[in-house]
Amino acid sequence: MKRGNPPHLRQPTGQGPPNAGADDLAPGRWAALIGLAVAVVLSMAPWFSAAAVLPQLRALWTLNAAEASWLTLAVQLGFVLGALLSAALNLADRISPQRLILAGALLAAGANLGLLVAQGALEAIALRALTGAAMALVYPPALKAMAAWFRSGRGVALGVMVGALTLAAALPHLVNGLGGANWQGVIVTTSLLAVLGGFLALRVSSGPHHFPAATFQPAQAWRILTERKMALTTLGYLGHMWELYAMWAWFAVFFAGVLSDAGMAEPGRGAAYATFAVVGVGALGCYLGGVLGDRWGRTRLTTLAMCLSGSCALALAALANAAPIVVLALSLLWGFWIIADSAQFSTIVSEIADPAYVGTALTAQLALGFLLTAASIALVPVLVGAGGWTLAFTVLAVGPFLGAWAMQQLARQLG
Repeated sequence: MKRGNPPHLRQPTGQGPPNAGADDLAPGRWAALIGLAVAVVLSMAPWFSAAAVLPQLRALWTLNAAEASWLTLAVQLGFVLGALLSAALNLADRISPQRLILAGALLAAGANLGLLVAQGALEAIALRALTGAAMALVYPPALKAMAAWFRSGRGVALGVMVGALTLAAALPHLVNGLGGANWQGVIVTTSLLAVLGGFLALRVSSGPHHFPAATFQPAQAWRILTERKMALTTLGYLGHMWELYAMWAWFAVFFAGVLSDAGMAEPGRGAAYATFAVVGVGALGCYLGGVLGDRWGRTRLTTLAMCLSGSCALALAALANAAPIVVLALSLLWGFWIIADSAQFSTIVSEIADPAYVGTALTAQLALGFLLTAASIALVPVLVGAGGWTLAFTVLAVGPFLGAWAMQQLARQLG
């Protein structure tokens, strides 16, 4: 018998199955959501720790532009390698998510602290890659763990989880702004936060909506490319990711230039605070995206968010030389919508994947997405050198518009 579409995708309102009732509303689900979200914010704090203090590291180790870029790229590629290995071994479906998160948080904290004794670019890049690989044991298991707490309202729940990731990405910029040039303080603080987050995750109990037990089947990781609905979902996610991390990684550099051109004092510190706001506002976007995804349907919300995000990128391309207040206002709008759809791709996967291999499917999709981010992050400085930030933002806008097309195709498939 042909398997029907999952309720959240089959029904435009996204309100859940017709017979949804008290069994879908697990007691303690909101406490678990808050606890795990806080744990993720803290555990993933090392992700952008080096990017937040990049100017200080460049001066310390006399890095050229390519070496500086690799400090950020290494985290993305490390995540990809860690996620591919995790997906191939089905780790997220065979080991307790809470234990994986603790292991990943401790490994990330140790690798992050290694920057304090690194002697130059090669050691630092290797440590950043190890940090990224450790994050692959935190983020995908956290999404699966929360899906086990929510049937109804899963879009909102995973939206909160991605919002936690967003705050984790913003947090080092706030620490950097408060600490000024003390880059060691940023590294130590984010490492301690990761350790705390790992142990907090261990205190969150498992949800009642258990996924079936999995056996070792490496081929399950590639269903995201071979099954049409999964492939379209992944293509939409790739369009979203093309833009997202490149913006997060380079916004501080871009806005520091905007402030410097305007003659502002301490442009680096001002850019750190602005970046915290532009990235951090995405947490609100994630929540709204979850609400609208549950009410409207996933494909409609993701299409809207990517069209708005791509339009913001194009608008900023045209106004890159405008007054700082204009650029900041537009960037805040971009930061809100650029991440609002992110959790909905994971939610779709959790609803259409083989239930026994939800964790594997999520991890494999994330691996492909983060592999693409390495390319877009590396491309940005090349584009800036060739045609300024106008060209860079224009090229980034291509991703979300392609992703919106993919989600419209998925909507037709779902009927």
